[in-house]
Amino acid sequence: MLELLDLLIPVAHAQSAAPSQPGLLAATWPLLVMLPLFYFLMIRPQMRRSKEAREMLGKLAKGDEVVSSGGLAGRITAIGENYLTVEIADKVEVKFQKAAVTTVLPKGTLKNL
Repeated sequence: MLELLDLLIPVAHAQSAAPSQPGLLAATWPLLVMLPLFYFLMIRPQMRRSKEAREMLGKLAKGDEVVSSGGLAGRITAIGENYLTVEIADKVEVKFQKAAVTTVLPKGTLKNL
């Protein structure tokens, strides 16, 4: 009868008193892999996009055709330190911050609309 019971229920063996500890490298390798991965997939591309946006805002000039973050498209008529004056229709000018400019259009784009 004891042999049949041993087949159905495995015999419990005593475990060692202290579990083995993983090495320092085995415990930190996920962190060592994730840091460069985050840098190359998230931080570096964001830094490149912000640099391109700063360069674009620095090169704005009178007569450039731009699109704002709100969707207004027009031609720059005046540039200040922080604000632009943009003509969106004949004799209709609006002022908005330079940071609101998202795109500089090729010359002549607004005439074709």
